[in-house]
Amino acid sequence: MKSAELIQQFKHLFKCPICQSTIAVSELKSFKCKNNHTFDFTKQGYLNLMVQQSNSHYDKTLFEYRHHLIVKTDFFSPLQKLITDIIHKEKFADDRKSLTILDVGCGEGSHLARILSQDGLERFTGFGLDIAKDGILQASKNYEGHVWLVGDLAKSPFADLSFQVLLNILSPSNYKEFIRLLAPNGIVIKVIPRPSYLKELRQFFFQKQEQEEYQNENTLTLFKENFHQVERYPLTYTKKLQTDELRSLVNMTPLTWQASEEKIEQFIREYSASAITVDLEVVVGKS
Repeated sequence: MKSAELIQQFKHLFKCPICQSTIAVSELKSFKCKNNHTFDFTKQGYLNLMVQQSNSHYDKTLFEYRHHLIVKTDFFSPLQKLITDIIHKEKFADDRKSLTILDVGCGEGSHLARILSQDGLERFTGFGLDIAKDGILQASKNYEGHVWLVGDLAKSPFADLSFQVLLNILSPSNYKEFIRLLAPNGIVIKVIPRPSYLKELRQFFFQKQEQEEYQNENTLTLFKENFHQVERYPLTYTKKLQTDELRSLVNMTPLTWQASEEKIEQFIREYSASAITVDLEVVVGKS
């Protein structure tokens, strides 16, 4: 009921993902459009707005490891602080009572929840969208007060100009949708890996040549083609991870999906308490 009441407050931000008509909460049990397309709230409080089933490599176990790494360690804390500082820097209009932020590809929601827990961001309501149901299920269990949705960005269930901030952390983008969803004077914050991101894993699990060819210039070029006033914030640091923390990292990243269990355990033994490189670029743009 709490989730239904929260979504009811923001019903103007939604549209039916099937027919694009207006949609509203019905009896605090479902989301129904004027053409009677109906989506029921789950007992955990999230909505599944997928138009068609989609398979995801990201499962419950992966999201548990991801949650542990993000919440129980400070591995991504510098990134979260930088994103928070960028949002503060914008100084959104004081006459707006409520602000909205959408995390596209939110996973189990930990990045969004930790960012919005920072001082000064109380006016924001967080929306998390992901095609992976296991991720959204965990997000809805762990983080109340936010809107969690299973949905496809390509068939986004949101109305035009709905969000002051769009957040896209190490996830695929759909710039046409970003431009459509971004409110006037809003910002897109996209996090992309730089060549040395998790270089210890790349060097261990892949050939050296493959690691050296990893670049982000094409991603940056495409971003600049779609947004203006682009600002770039490189962020590089290292963190030492203990065995359980390193296990979480190794098991949450696609870099190890093709690796054998023996190879993974070998890496954990050799790199326990070693420094792991985080090398990212945060790019900010306006439409």
